Amino acid sequence: MSAQGIGPGGDDTIVALATPAGRGALALVRLSGAGALDVLRALTGRVSFAPRMATHVTLRHPRDGAALDDALVTWFPAPRSFTGEDTAELSVHGGRAVVTAVLAACVAAGARPAEPGEFTRRALLAGKVDLLQAEAIADLIDAETQAAHRVALAQLDGGLSRRLTALRSACIELEALLAYDIDFPEEDDGPIAPTRIVAAVDTLVTSLDTLLATAPAAALAREGASVVLAGAPNAGKSALFNALSGEARALVTEVPGTTRDALEVTLDTPGVPLRLVDTAGLRETDDVVERLGIEVSARWLARAHVVLACGETPAAVLAVADAVRELLPAERRAVPVVGVVTKVDATSDATFDATWDTTSGVTSPASGVVAWVRTSAESGAGLAELLAVVEREVAARYGAITPEVPLLTRERHRVAVAMAREELRSFREAWAEGEGVPALVAAVHVRAAVEALDVVIGAVSVEDVLDRLFASFCVGK
Repeated sequence: MSAQGIGPGGDDTIVALATPAGRGALALVRLSGAGALDVLRALTGRVSFAPRMATHVTLRHPRDGAALDDALVTWFPAPRSFTGEDTAELSVHGGRAVVTAVLAACVAAGARPAEPGEFTRRALLAGKVDLLQAEAIADLIDAETQAAHRVALAQLDGGLSRRLTALRSACIELEALLAYDIDFPEEDDGPIAPTRIVAAVDTLVTSLDTLLATAPAAALAREGASVVLAGAPNAGKSALFNALSGEARALVTEVPGTTRDALEVTLDTPGVPLRLVDTAGLRETDDVVERLGIEVSARWLARAHVVLACGETPAAVLAVADAVRELLPAERRAVPVVGVVTKVDATSDATFDATWDTTSGVTSPASGVVAWVRTSAESGAGLAELLAVVEREVAARYGAITPEVPLLTRERHRVAVAMAREELRSFREAWAEGEGVPALVAAVHVRAAVEALDVVIGAVSVEDVLDRLFASFCVGK
């Protein structure tokens, strides 16, 4: 979609339903554009509306005057509106027939149906939001967990925008230093001390590295941390899975090999969402279907952020942890394994305590076990402690999510920031060589770093980026 004709002052007036389609108490219809007031006049017969105040009206079709609904209209004159244009919000009853009739009447009065994300795109072109905030609006609408909600709100508040803008400004200041140095080559070592330029570059690279390190935490906020339950058949995995998820998602029987496929449920925990995955029991088997289930288990383990090694005794847990290590690819064997002793209420204290004291009093690095938790799916003992341990391990290895720290929430952010960092590193290497690389040539890398940051914050208009972004929006936003 071209940007022409949809900015402030454009000829088109757009209309869309801003609330989910279907039966509901109320629905919100939005109008934006130079002709928004004309559309309202045609539907209500009123000449004017008090700004930012709800006005009770009867909506009528502009052609035959047929009554459509008893509604409230709120008028937002330009430029004090979300889009920067004349905007109106019509609060109507939420029946499908009512909404359809009101939308059709708006079109009959001169509006056209809005395209996906067109209201937010107009807000972007009017300077009401920047590109990162526009993305945050989409993320906020799509957020299904506490973590995703917090991250989207922080980005909408401009935290990431301010951080990247500050880094871009620092790059431009570095360019200015270089330009001054290039303009005064006759001075001894130039008017700017080389160490000052090197220090500025190093500070920038460190800042960009710090920002890049937030990408894994942002991915976890969006997708959740994969927590895979592993163990031998009848080790209590499925019962633990059901207890943690709060519902009977997995079949629990005394028959070994009941779980044949992976089951998944997401827990919306305060830190990051946890994607619990119950897998088939790990054992040697001639059953073709069960063997396929174990192969699925291995694939899930290879993608796990945390593994819960489940067993009825500490010795059984360690055996599972060893089996997990054998299944994991070499590059994934550092994944944290939490030892989970299940069915503690079904084991005699004397037998259990002797095994516990000798086996699990310390962590077991050789098996990757970083912590131990005693649990009971029946009584609920240890479940809260287990979730706390998992959250702690996820935060320690992949970064905690805090509102104060801006996160790179999308792949395009990570790619652009990584490109800026590499350009600055290339400049640092060329500058450090001193001989054979003119300052004017080395400075090209700094300009490329600025341009990479320009793209991510929307300082330059990149149509294909905008088209991809707003195509993912819902109509009416």
